Amino acid sequence: MDLLRFITCGSVDDGKSTLIGRLLYDSDSVSLDVLAALENRPTVHGTVDLALLTDGLRAEREQGITIDVAYKYFTTPRRKFIITDAPGHVQYTRNMVTGASTADLAIVLVDARQGVVEQTRRHSLIASLVGIRYFVLAVNKMDLVGNEESVFDQIVADYAAIADQLKLPNVTAIPISALLGDNIVARSKNLGWYTGPSLLEHLESVPAFEEASIAEPRFQVQFVIRPQTEDYPDYRGYAGRIQSGEYRRGDRVHILPSGQESVIEAIEVDQREVESAAAPQAVIIRLTDDVDISRGDSIVPVGSQIHVAKEVEATICWMDERPLWPGRKLLVQHHSAVVKAVVSAITYKVNVRTYGRAATESAQLNDIVGIRLKTAAPLVVDSYQQNRATGAFILVDELSGDTLAAGMVDAMQNSFVPEPLGFTI
Repeated sequence: MDLLRFITCGSVDDGKSTLIGRLLYDSDSVSLDVLAALENRPTVHGTVDLALLTDGLRAEREQGITIDVAYKYFTTPRRKFIITDAPGHVQYTRNMVTGASTADLAIVLVDARQGVVEQTRRHSLIASLVGIRYFVLAVNKMDLVGNEESVFDQIVADYAAIADQLKLPNVTAIPISALLGDNIVARSKNLGWYTGPSLLEHLESVPAFEEASIAEPRFQVQFVIRPQTEDYPDYRGYAGRIQSGEYRRGDRVHILPSGQESVIEAIEVDQREVESAAAPQAVIIRLTDDVDISRGDSIVPVGSQIHVAKEVEATICWMDERPLWPGRKLLVQHHSAVVKAVVSAITYKVNVRTYGRAATESAQLNDIVGIRLKTAAPLVVDSYQQNRATGAFILVDELSGDTLAAGMVDAMQNSFVPEPLGFTI
């Protein structure tokens, strides 16, 4: 049974939390104790407030809004799901970026009374930037507009312009009422003019795409294991999670950024040696040669088209309340690798209303901007379009340790692709 990760996004009060609650409730994925507690709370329009299934923070329940990202899990006979409920308020856009970064599909909710609004455009842009391939335009609260087909058609036409601008590859539009359950799990007679699948039927039929399994092999060392005991006097293993692709015993590999070359002697999974392992397994890799490898170094097959660079161009979503200016010094955290860096330039800012790019001198909270980074030590990266795992990073404040931005590598400057040495060390 395969797994689909999806995120609900859109503007505040479009019904994202209610939609997820309805999916869980109607698919019998709510435990009896949670259901009993829910039914004892005040109702909304005579029905159980399903948004409470995801809005667990006290402030969220008091204000009736989503603040933090919430994850829910449920299973149908056909598929497993991980749901991310993202907040709709502009001030919590940074939380939406976090949730979207691991999603395969985005459900973009639109209130049928309001139509496409700025936050619809902003969340669609972010979902596009982080590489989400499948989109569902869920036109919610159709019951409040008399289930009129013309209202649905107008919103679909408006969103088609967004999809065209962002070149969204797969968009499916579904009219729904999360509060009443129309077209959520089963098709509704209230929307008889709609002949497509219900939301759950569509989610079960979307092709599963394991991007990490078909990309070039990538592995970054998280921990160097040297027991130096009587039983293991010379043991040297490199622990981490395979980020993409597959590794096999006997593969010739480069150690980057140093450029040294060796051969995989053994791969261990759960304290057992195996012939091969693939993403996203956690493994220990042993090499035939004793080479200098530290936390944050990468082990990649010889011939991989990966770049070692000290200058990168990237797109970031700025998450700090203090603005970003050129010349700002910070840390780049690229999985286990942490290096000092400076923002040498801010090259553009994206206008979320038009998706156009304009020159800017600074980046404010929730701005999406292009930057040029210079690092003190080389980064081993792919462009984000080539590999989501090794093309993503975060920017961190040197002093406080706060996360400042989420970034995606667009291009590498003055980089090199390692060439085979033709021999082992």
